[in-house]
This record gives sequence, C-alpha cells and structure tokens, in this order.
Amino acid sequence: KLAAEIGYPVIIKAAAGGGGRGMRVVEREEDIEKLFWSAESEAMSAFGDGTMYMEKYITNPRHIEVQVLGDEHGHVVHIGERDCSMQRRHQKLIEESPAVILDEPTRKSLHETAVRAAKAIGYASAGTFEFLYDGKDKKFYFIEMNTRLQVEHTVSEMRSGLDLIEWMIRIAQGEKLLPQSEIKFSGHALECRITAEDSKSFMPNPGKITKYVAPGGRNVRMDSHVYEGYSVPPYYDSMIGKLIVYDKDRARAIAKMKVALDELIIGGIKSTRDFHLRMMNNPDFVDNNYDTNYLAKH
Repeated sequence: KLAAEIGYPVIIKAAAGGGGRGMRVVEREEDIEKLFWSAESEAMSAFGDGTMYMEKYITNPRHIEVQVLGDEHGHVVHIGERDCSMQRRHQKLIEESPAVILDEPTRKSLHETAVRAAKAIGYASAGTFEFLYDGKDKKFYFIEMNTRLQVEHTVSEMRSGLDLIEWMIRIAQGEKLLPQSEIKFSGHALECRITAEDSKSFMPNPGKITKYVAPGGRNVRMDSHVYEGYSVPPYYDSMIGKLIVYDKDRARAIAKMKVALDELIIGGIKSTRDFHLRMMNNPDFVDNNYDTNYLAKH
C-alpha cells in the first residue's frame, strides 16, 4: 500500500544499514514481497537488525553530500559538498569536490539545508548529510546522515585547508568553531578508492603485497595502511588505500590523478588502479556526463 502511494520505482533499505547492504530497488508491485524479504535477510545477516524503510527511487540521480562540523555551543558550519556519484553496487569509487553539476543557487540551498538540519538536532562533531540530486528538475532529496567521519572527508580537507580530525578533537574539548565566513574554498579535489579487487570483474583479490610504491608530489596524498610484505586479509572491506589529488580546476585535477595513478605500484595482488586510470580517460567522466547507475549500464 505504501509503495503504491509513493509510486514505483521504490527502494527498500535496511534502517541499520550502510555500504549498500540490505537494499533492493522494486520496479513492479509483483516483485515487492520477494525483494523485501531478500533485503531483510541480508540486513539481518550484515547488521543483526531486520528493520526496513522505503522511499522513492530516483532513476538517474547524482549522489551529493555535504560535510558539516558542529560544536557544543550550537554553532554549525559546512565544509562544502562532494559528488560521490561514481559507484558500483552503492559503493563509492570516486569522490570529488566541488560538485560541478550544481549551479550556485542549488549549491547554496544544499549547504543551508544541511546546516539547518544539523542545528535542529544539536549536532556536535563531524558529520555528513547525503542527498540524491535530480538534475532534470534541480531538486535534491535527503537520504541519510552519517554521524561520523567518512572515507571521502579528504577531498573536503584539500579544498578547505582544514584538518577535520583536528577539529573533531577540538570540538570534543569544548572549543568553538570557526565562523563560516572564515572557511574558504578553492580549486578541485579528487579521490580514488583503491581496493584489492580485479579492475575489470571487481572480484576480491586478497593476498600478500610484494611491491608497494606510493605516488608523491605537490598536492598528492596517499592514505593507506599497507606496505611491502603486508598481507591483505579476506575478512574485511577490500579498500587498501585512498589516492587524493588537488589542483586549480577539475581538468587539472584529473590530469594530476592520471600521473599519480601511473606512479602507484601495488604488486602481488590485483587492485582497481587500472580501473581508475580508465575512468580518468573516460570521455563521459571527463565531461561530467554520468550518474550513480553509470557503471551498471556500461
């Protein structure tokens, strides 16, 4: 009944979920019962909680999120937005800031919405408000808030010059935030999530890393726990590193990312380095012509 009121397609999600687990898109009424139980079963297995919720499914969305910081004195600021639309099975693969698809009025409204929401709940520390953006009608829809620091916080750090972990500690010590007017943004930042997976099939590829060379240079950042001789276990998330670059604009950032990916060496196991290189040369990605379903379609 609820799905009919919302209008198909709808998406069923695990209330305790994250990372794309316990999610199913339902196109037709005759499929809803089967897909509901399938999602609930996966949610129970992954999170120990089968509570589900349902919302409208946007067919060709962009995934845009806003980084916020709140302090214990009622102040909230935003640290800009990120475009996390290049995904596979709801797992983000490439993140960037700013979201160049947005016009300035929409960007301002998005930032204000996130700040207002964080203030309404008295939020303190770092958090992220996630939205789906429908480019056709220039509307954004709230998905969820992540009450933690996210993998892709690095691109917000690169554009703002702020250390978000430092600010989380300062907030926890009772310090007041900077005013929004003192937070300045410049340039463009890109992050590629490097995972221990085959770059074509995305099959996991745990094992021993026999050679590891991280890229370097100005405004090139490699966040990783791996080293030569490290064994990637099969039990956890397959991400083994985050490669982040920053430059004056998006085109320069993409060019810098190509060089950094070329310099990155991970021997002994397969990684998604080559996938990211292909994407940096992909005309659709370069022209910003894609959505969250791009990889599934292509």
